[in-house]
Order: sequence, then C-alpha cells, then structure tokens
Amino acid sequence: MNKQLEKVMRVTESDKVPTLYIKGLVLLEDFLSQALANKDAKKKMSSSNAKALNSMKQKLKKNDKQYEEEINMYREHPESEEEEPSDDDTEEEADDSEVEEDPSKIAIGSDFGEDDYKEDRDDIGGEVSGGWEKKMSKKDKLMDKRFMKDPSEITWDTVNKKFKEIVAVRGRKGTRRLEQVEQLTFLTRVAKTPAQKLQILFSLLSAQFDVNPSLSGHMPINIWKKCAQNILSILDILVQHSNIVVDDVVEPEGNETQKGADYMGKIQVWGNLVAFLERIGVEFFKSLQCIDPHAREYVERLRDEPLFLVLAQNVQDYFERVGDFKAAAKVALRRVELIYYKPQEVYDAMKNLAEQTEDTENGESEASEEPRVEESRGPPAFVVTPEVVSRKPTFPENSRTLMDVLVSLIYNYGDERTKARAMLCDIYHHVILDEFSTARELLLMSHLQDNVQHMDISTQILFNRAMAQLGLCAFRVGLISEGHGCLSELYSGGRVKELLAQGVSQSRYHEKTPEQIVCKERTRNVFICIGGEGYRYKNMESCQQFWRKSMYRERIERRRQMPYHMHINLELLEGVHLICAMLLEVPNMAANMHDVRRKVVSKTFQRLLEASERQTFTGPPESVRDHVMAATRALSKGDFQKAFDVIESLDFWKLLRNREDVLEMVRAKMKEEALRTYLFTYSSSYDTLSLDQLTKMFDLSETLMESLLLAFALDGWVEQTYIGLTIILPSC
Repeated sequence: MNKQLEKVMRVTESDKVPTLYIKGLVLLEDFLSQALANKDAKKKMSSSNAKALNSMKQKLKKNDKQYEEEINMYREHPESEEEEPSDDDTEEEADDSEVEEDPSKIAIGSDFGEDDYKEDRDDIGGEVSGGWEKKMSKKDKLMDKRFMKDPSEITWDTVNKKFKEIVAVRGRKGTRRLEQVEQLTFLTRVAKTPAQKLQILFSLLSAQFDVNPSLSGHMPINIWKKCAQNILSILDILVQHSNIVVDDVVEPEGNETQKGADYMGKIQVWGNLVAFLERIGVEFFKSLQCIDPHAREYVERLRDEPLFLVLAQNVQDYFERVGDFKAAAKVALRRVELIYYKPQEVYDAMKNLAEQTEDTENGESEASEEPRVEESRGPPAFVVTPEVVSRKPTFPENSRTLMDVLVSLIYNYGDERTKARAMLCDIYHHVILDEFSTARELLLMSHLQDNVQHMDISTQILFNRAMAQLGLCAFRVGLISEGHGCLSELYSGGRVKELLAQGVSQSRYHEKTPEQIVCKERTRNVFICIGGEGYRYKNMESCQQFWRKSMYRERIERRRQMPYHMHINLELLEGVHLICAMLLEVPNMAANMHDVRRKVVSKTFQRLLEASERQTFTGPPESVRDHVMAATRALSKGDFQKAFDVIESLDFWKLLRNREDVLEMVRAKMKEEALRTYLFTYSSSYDTLSLDQLTKMFDLSETLMESLLLAFALDGWVEQTYIGLTIILPSC
C-alpha cells in the first residue's frame, strides 16, 4: 500500500493523502483488533503465524502515527469523507493503458505541433464538430494541470522539482522510456532560464539514447534526427550565452541553473558534448550496419550524412571558440572518418546533395507556415532560442583540402589513438587519389606498422583497409613488387573478410545452431562436431560454455562490420594480388626451375598453382583464380597476348577510373615478364637469339628491348654483352 501511495503522490503531485488509503488503514486496524481479541484462535496459531501477527501489529502502529489525525476524522465522518471514482477517471485510466510503447512512433510525430496544442486548448471541455467531445490522455492532463497556466505563475522551483522527479526514475524497472522523452520535451518549453533549458536538453538526449538499449539494434531514425536537432539547440544556447560553461568533471550546485539570462557571471551546467556527438555517430554507423544495403532505405539513410557533418562541424567550431582544442580534435576525427574513404566524385555528390537539401528545406519553409521541430506540444516556449549556429555544412572545393585542415588539428592536439587513426585515414585518402609516394612516406614516418598489433581492434581494421588500398594504388601506378608486398600479408591467412571487417568467412564460429551440434557420450567426454571439426569437453556444462562463448564472439564480430558503401571490392583486391604474384612468381620459377630450395615469392599463389596443375581436366575459367591460373600457364610459355586476353576478360576492371591506362600498364608488364620467362626457359636450347626475332615475338621496339636487356644484364639474368643484333644467353 505504501508503494502505491508513493507512486500516486508522485503522479498526482498532491500533498493530501487519498481518502481511499486512510480507509484501507482503518479497515486493516479494525481487522487486526478483531484477530487479537480472539484469544482461542490466537492460541491455535503456529509460531510463524503468531510472529507475523505481532510484526504486523507493530508496523501498523508505527505507520498510523503519521496519519493519526486523518484516521480520527475518517472514523467520525466515514460517509462524507469517502470519495467515489468518477467516470472521467475511469476513462482516463483506460486511455493511459492504451498508450503504445513503440519507438518508431515517437520523435517528430510524438511531439505535437503548435497547431495541435491550440486545438487541444480550444477543445478541452467543449464540443468539436460532429458532436464528439475531445479528451486528453491522463498523462497529458497531469502535465497540463501544472504547466498550462500563466507563465508568471510557473516558477523555476516548479520546473526543477518536476525535472528531478523524472530524472530520479530513469533506469528503474517499469519506467516507460517514451513517456520520459515526451515529459522532458515538454519541460524544455516551460524552462524559465537558458541554463535550465540546457540542463533539461542534456537529460533529454540521455533519455532518447535509452529508448533503444540493445547493442545489436540501432536507434530509430526519427529519434536520431530529434537527437541531432536537440544538439543543435544546445549549441544555439551555448553560442548565444557565452557565460554558460558545459563540464562533466565538477558537479554544479543545485541552484546554478536558476541564474537567468541577465546574469553576467559564469554558469556551470553538467554535460559532455563530445560523448553525445560520438554516441550519435555510433548510432548512425550501427543503422548502416543493420539496414539492408540493397534496399532504398539504405540510400535514404545515407542522405542523413550531411546532417551529422554539420552537427560535428558546429561542435568543433564551438570547442575551438572556447579554447578546448583536445575536444575539438576528437570531433575532427569523427569528421575525418566520414570523409577519408570518399573519392573526389563521391565527395562532390555529397556536397551537391547537401546544397539540394538546403534548397528543398528553404522552399518548403516558405511554402508552409508549419513550426520548426523545436515547436512541440505545450505552451509557447518561455525561453526562445533563435537559430544561431548554421544548419548547412560548408565544404571546400576538394576533399583533400578538408582532410588537410582536419588532420593538422588532430596532429597538434589529439591523443595517441586519435593521431594514429587520423594518420591511417590520411594515408587511405592519399592512395584513393593515386598519391602512392606521399602515402608510403606517411606510413614509414609514423611507424604504425610496428605498433599496430598493440592497438585496439577497430584501429587494426582501419590499418588493414589502408594497406589494402595502398596495394591497389601501387598496382595502378605500375609498382608491382610494392603492391604485392602490401597485399601478401592480407592473403597469407585466408581471412581477408575478417581482416577488412567485410563479412565472416566459414569457420568454426560461423552460423551455428543447436541442430548443427551433435553431442555424444564417449568415455565420459562430450564430443562436439561442428563443420567437420571435433572438440572434446569434460561435461555438458563445458559444452554449453563453449556455445555461449562462440555466440558472443560472433556477435562481437558482427558489430565490427563495415557498412556496405565502405567496402573494398574483394574480387578486385584478390585479382590485383594474384596478378602481382603472377608477374613476380612466373619469372622466378623459370629462373630457378632446377633449384629445389628456390625462394618462393608468394606461397599463396604457389599453392593455387599446384592445385590447378593437379587437376585432370581444366575447363574454361570462371572465378578470378581460374582466370589468373590460365594466364599463368600462358605466360610461363612466353605467350603474353593470350595471358593478357584472359586477364582483360575479368569484370572488375570496370571499377577502376583509369581502366585503359591500367590495362595498358598490365600489358606492358606482361610483355616484360614474358620476355624474361622466355629467356630463362629456353636458355638451354639456344646459344644466341636475334633481337629482331625477340622484338617481333613480344611486340617491343628495339630501343625498349635494348633497355630491358640491359636491365636484365645488370640484375645478372643474362650475359652482360650482346653483339650487334644478337644476344648471348647464359649457359646452363
């Protein structure tokens, strides 16, 4: 009864104890007196029941002392004091019980507009068209009962008391999260001072993040947009009132937010803008992870990217203005992580999208007189905050300029992890612009390759992505050996998807269900067979522990996945790696065909080649590996044209911007390696070869042929002298 009394007193905000509670105390006291007067029944009680009766007597006596006056009044006039519930209360309770707790139905739609508010005020107690009486829910009436009055009658203490009550129940079992969001949104409109409104906005953000507590799901998009608008409102207050300081280190005094807009001293409000911005960025990232990338919803979600960019830009500008460059560096990293993977064409498209969105919003605002998002249910805002910060992101002409500004700030003021991630993003952006030498110098100068194994997993994934793009860039500019060196470590373990966070390969922890696990008792051991692999555990408890750990690992792995639009094409990556390995390994095999201990350039390529040679029948190539193996067989015979035709037929070449230039480079490299392979393969059959014959066979000019032979001679691959138009081959 006391728990229910506390809840009723808090909801109704009344100081008077309900008569129904006093009636219950009187009935309980009378019943207890009758039970104690019956001595025969008391003697027959068990020891536990007798002890419970005495305990109840003592608790009731102690509790009745607080309400002694009300109990005496009720005993004198029991009929007049008793209240009967009205029909309105019954209807209100029914309406309140039907309130839905659906996260997707709040946000903008849950906060009624100013027009709805005016209709509610006009229609309360009256009749609308059609003879229907419009009623508000019990929840709305309780809020309006206290705040739907003249602004002069609403005090700071009234709003602060209600605010503390709402915050006190946050996180408790049975607390309705959406109701808290609506109540705090209402309080932002009746706040008496800018500092109080700022304090309520910070709590409102926390309540909105609590709507979706699951780690696997993401925040509903409409709530995410409301959070972004609330952060912009916070920035408006902070920019307009520069004496308000936001800090999360020192807890401010209780009456700190009572100081009004005319107060010129320092006002301290608890909050952490960086944490809220990072959280909203994480929710945006999670939403892209969860949404189907082939659906239209994914593209619509990507259209919200400029909103987050303008949010981060305004927060960074605020921190730079107040001199907190360490926090500004953290925010700058968030902006870098949204820009670094975009080529110039995608960057231009995003800039155009932001400009079109701005024009569309301006046109809609001129065509309609609907209020802003901030204009929600309730009276007109007591503290009117104009839009001071910009709602439109500013983009330089090219992405490289923006990246240079952001990473310079991070290098000067960021911590070690922030600097490392900014450096990797900078390297990634340089290589997608085909600036291989600059990216390689940054990587070697930072020594990240020496320390990356000690960093967190997300930074290691970013390092792997940067190395993959570095290898692709080296291949595009014709540096075959460097490209193979960057990509060889990614393919050495056969787990490219996990290393790049672009999926989970088939492994012992992948997509297991209870039906796939077969447990058999074998000599007091539990034998688990998954995907052909066996694991022994002592008992079923160990088996269940194995299951829980594997499921946990899979969930963690899923949370690390990159959104689809940030993926690196795996066919292109595999094809470039195998082509580089082919151009290096084929001449190496020809030069050391009789050496058992010859050095292997690529073990991965060697295994694929051996598996291909063991096949009894070789059909037309289908996959990327089949195409490269077919080209390898042709190149090992010196037939560069056939090898090039097979490689050119691959589909991933259309993903490259400078497709024709890259294919021409590949053709030239194949000619060179085919010539080298031909000289080594047939050096035992010829003493000399004619330059004219070689130039015709490999479609090379005499000048280029002489330069290649000179290079081969310097490397020790052929004799250092050739006479006229005849070259001397090395003896076997």
